[in-house]
Amino acid sequence: MKNGRVIFNEIPKGNSSSFPSYPGYLLSSLGYPVPGRTTIYDDSQSIDIDTVPLNGSILIKVLVLSIDPYLRGKMRSAEVESYSPAFHLNEPLYNHGVGVILRSESSDPAFKPGTHVYAYVGAAGMPGQTAYYGWQAYANPKPNEVVFVSTAGGPVGSMVVQIAKRAGCKVIASAGSAEKVAFAKSIGADVAFNYKEQDTAEVLKKEGPIDIYWENVGGSTLDAFLGNAANHARVIVCGMISGYNDSTGDGVNMKNLLSFLTRRIHLNGFLVMEFYKEFPKQLASGELKWSEDVTKGLIHAGEAILEVQEGRNTAKKVIVVAEE
Repeated sequence: MKNGRVIFNEIPKGNSSSFPSYPGYLLSSLGYPVPGRTTIYDDSQSIDIDTVPLNGSILIKVLVLSIDPYLRGKMRSAEVESYSPAFHLNEPLYNHGVGVILRSESSDPAFKPGTHVYAYVGAAGMPGQTAYYGWQAYANPKPNEVVFVSTAGGPVGSMVVQIAKRAGCKVIASAGSAEKVAFAKSIGADVAFNYKEQDTAEVLKKEGPIDIYWENVGGSTLDAFLGNAANHARVIVCGMISGYNDSTGDGVNMKNLLSFLTRRIHLNGFLVMEFYKEFPKQLASGELKWSEDVTKGLIHAGEAILEVQEGRNTAKKVIVVAEE
């Protein structure tokens, strides 16, 4: 049978403050991953699932794969050190997912043929872990404090909105489309706005000052927060997607950096750790709402990665590779 793969073919090049548009020749000059250039779908390899050597391991058929913003950071030279290893050129991409065991030579009885195995693909995976532990470790919320969540319509931001509301806070949510704004409101945001249509600094000035900022964006959004931060505000840095494809952030000259000093702002970054004690229960019970943006077919993985980088995904992006 054919064994489809998505190959890391080329490191994205270029930096720009411009927001990209398709087709790919424009994107390559901006540092965005270009489907068909950065990544190539390859189904030239075939395997016999009954005879392929396992050498004591297991053979898994992939059913679903997670598409996450951090994948862009792995599309770099292996010489550049980071918390997450780089993808290797001319080798397949990889990420968390769900699969079913076809054959097993493992001595572990948990790995029997027909067993479904998974690693952090949905809301209880990386998005939920990030939201839960970042908040638990650094928010220190007090009732009625004001929380600003950027990219609140995304898989992490939407969880933070709900967690902050459960802590008794007022939540301001920014998102990049009317659909995402409506979703943020539906899960409890007190104020939700489209940052492409409304000035972030003006909204925060009206609704703030901001006690806690969940940072997903960087650039002008971070600067808008700094200009409207409360004394002793807390910043929880989850990511800065405006700079993933552009080393200058979004080309913004930060005007309010001195606020870190004058307003005694606390800045914390973190990486995901264990979180399974409470969070999955809240998802299963329906206390926390979530949604997925599903793309069918591994052949479309390159475009799905680009959608996440551009913010065109409407929820947690996953690729359905096979139905069963």
